[in-house]
Amino acid sequence: MRINKKGGITLFIAAAFLLAAVILLHSNPAADPGQELLKKGISVVVILASCLIFIRWYDKFTVLPVELWQNRHLIWKLAKNDFKKRYAGSYLGGFWAMAQPVVTVGMYYVVFDVIMGGNASRTAADVPFVLFLTAGLVPWFFFSEALNNGTNALREYNYLVKKVVFKISVLPIIKVIAATFIHAFFILVLLAVAAVYGYYPSVYTLQLFYYSACLFIFVLALSYTTCAVVVFFKDLSQIIGIALQIGMWATPILWDINTLGSSKWIGILKLNPLVYIVNGYRSAIYGRQWFFEDFFSTMYFWIVTVVLFGMGALIFKRLKVHFADVL
Repeated sequence: MRINKKGGITLFIAAAFLLAAVILLHSNPAADPGQELLKKGISVVVILASCLIFIRWYDKFTVLPVELWQNRHLIWKLAKNDFKKRYAGSYLGGFWAMAQPVVTVGMYYVVFDVIMGGNASRTAADVPFVLFLTAGLVPWFFFSEALNNGTNALREYNYLVKKVVFKISVLPIIKVIAATFIHAFFILVLLAVAAVYGYYPSVYTLQLFYYSACLFIFVLALSYTTCAVVVFFKDLSQIIGIALQIGMWATPILWDINTLGSSKWIGILKLNPLVYIVNGYRSAIYGRQWFFEDFFSTMYFWIVTVVLFGMGALIFKRLKVHFADVL
């Protein structure tokens, strides 16, 4: 079902005002009243500004999602083919995609929990370190693989880019969906590890679908920018590789952000949207906490993601007319 411009704007404004109402009604007894009021004020202003921007540039914001929806059957078919051909000719096939992350988790576990006796792997939640580690690495593996593959999507499918009738906007999402297949396997591994330590699936576990969707949209938003820029600036691939190495340590994957207490660094570290994702996976597995309980972190994540998606769509649209000439 296709929604016209007037209907799309109406739905967005209705959702925005509903969100603003929830923000104003939401309260945290443990928070400082002054800071709480400031956060609410800033949030409402951002929402109202978003409404004005969305109305002004409605066509530019919606052109990419509409293209992806119209080509959803083609995207699904190409994503499956991409996953299959990646391991074509290998005796063990997709096993190799799953072996490396499993070995990585085992290596970190042996070093931090076995050899170092757990002294370097204490967590505020008092859960087994291997479970804590796996819950952090599972979303990170997906993010790093999807971003790397999404960045190089246009260069890998350069023969399709040169076809005038082909919608090249579908190429980055093909790579992200292909990475999702492996991610689904690792979620099962994560659930198995949790069950071994007595953390069985519950209603909170359903949030894994939500956080996986958050991560999917976030990395897709980044991929539309990086895949467009890397066509003209090939060094970006190397820069992303270094950034991912730094990002793994800047994100609370091997360490627990809650052990920092009231450190001033917590506010800075939480500017990283992946902190929201990693903490969300852990909450879904053993934290027994709903995503809306950390309301302002949820709002911050989605504001950043929507802004990145809008920027990515705009950059991709502006540069795509030159892709065929450069590739």
